[in-house]
Amino acid sequence: MSWLFVFMLTLTLMPIIRSSVLPKSDFFKAPYVTSGTEGESWGYVTVRPKAHMFWWLYQTTNAVTYKQAPLILWLQGGPGGSSTGFGNFEEIGPLDVNLNPRNTTWLSLASLLFIDNPVGTGYSYVESDDAYTTDVQMIAADLLTVFSAFLNQNKDFQSVPFYIFSESYGGKMTAAFSEVLWNAVKAKSLVCNFQGLAMGDSWISPLDSTNSWGPFLYVNSLVDRSQLGKVQESAQMAAKLAAEGKWKDATAQWLVTEDVVEEVTSGVNFYNIQQWSGSQMSEANARLTWLDRAIHRHVKIMQGDDLDQLMNGPIREKLKIIPKNVTWGGQSDTVFQKQIVDFMKPVTDTVDNLITNTSLSVVVYSGQLDLIVDNVGTEAWVYRLNITDEFRKAEKVPIKIRDIPVAFVKAFKNFKYYWILAAGHMVPSDNGPAALAMVKQIVDMA
Repeated sequence: MSWLFVFMLTLTLMPIIRSSVLPKSDFFKAPYVTSGTEGESWGYVTVRPKAHMFWWLYQTTNAVTYKQAPLILWLQGGPGGSSTGFGNFEEIGPLDVNLNPRNTTWLSLASLLFIDNPVGTGYSYVESDDAYTTDVQMIAADLLTVFSAFLNQNKDFQSVPFYIFSESYGGKMTAAFSEVLWNAVKAKSLVCNFQGLAMGDSWISPLDSTNSWGPFLYVNSLVDRSQLGKVQESAQMAAKLAAEGKWKDATAQWLVTEDVVEEVTSGVNFYNIQQWSGSQMSEANARLTWLDRAIHRHVKIMQGDDLDQLMNGPIREKLKIIPKNVTWGGQSDTVFQKQIVDFMKPVTDTVDNLITNTSLSVVVYSGQLDLIVDNVGTEAWVYRLNITDEFRKAEKVPIKIRDIPVAFVKAFKNFKYYWILAAGHMVPSDNGPAALAMVKQIVDMA
């Protein structure tokens, strides 16, 4: 498929950045790709010795020029899911995995920046085992380094409104990064018009999410009372281990709870309860370690065959700068493994701080059909925030498309909560029009 991508490539080498800029006239010049976007660039940043992070920018197609339109950074979950791959081609980018134009691309509203994060994800890579990150603080520090380098190279984006959008574990990383970035902007160590963050179906309070699975499944007729008890018993064990400071064991018990859910529901899909994965607890999978089962369930799902072939074939050839020994997604399993101690730790205090001590717009959004981070668990921690009393009194307002509600939103001061209907964990994939309507509101373009 290399003939799909015939175009000119300009390489610019910098001390810590290798980037490639595609001439606007040559974007996706291919026989059957009929549309795309102008103004792409991509590159590597060495964030630490032997740790290299990859970014990819698309300039907006909005009538407003990219020098005025917002810039959105998208952070994928996992940890180990690729923003440049899954987030781009499966969710919000200009083209889908078959290279067909996406009608609900967010590029119609804003420029899009994808960063493969944490290091080792996607095209990002490490050269030694000790260069991986082990917690969200390290992740946030790396993100600050790569984003600072990006802004230094792309100064037009220093003044445009900047937002971070995320999904799943990406929301946990977004909270940590937003706090670090806000402090850096206030300290004037970098120039950025940071306006807000949006955390979608995000792993902010893992125990609240895990403990909500049973009740959520029960009210959706997916378990009976006896099965509810089995799920709750396992989830409560994870909470007990966390309370004892046994965070790695708590992560292992979280996976056991997933196994219980899979068993009692006959394989409900954790990312959309109206879909079925079938039981993954086959004899072969049962022989896997709990960690390998977790990676199979939550990282490999974002590395499907079609996407893998695209990213390690035509896209790799297009980009030109991917090292020969680097495979897209080749280090993602280890990325997840390195985070297992930090995996179940909450960042609710960080979110609370961003709401109460910054002027940022802080957004949480939940897909109605998501199980892994269901709205019941999300509301549990949201209603413990310092704004709880005032937020409870706020009106829940519908968002409509052609007079049909596609979402609801509730707001107080700088905080908003969106409930997205007919969507699971991957909101932009499941309900693209509703996601786009939400983004319009958040970036004040409705």
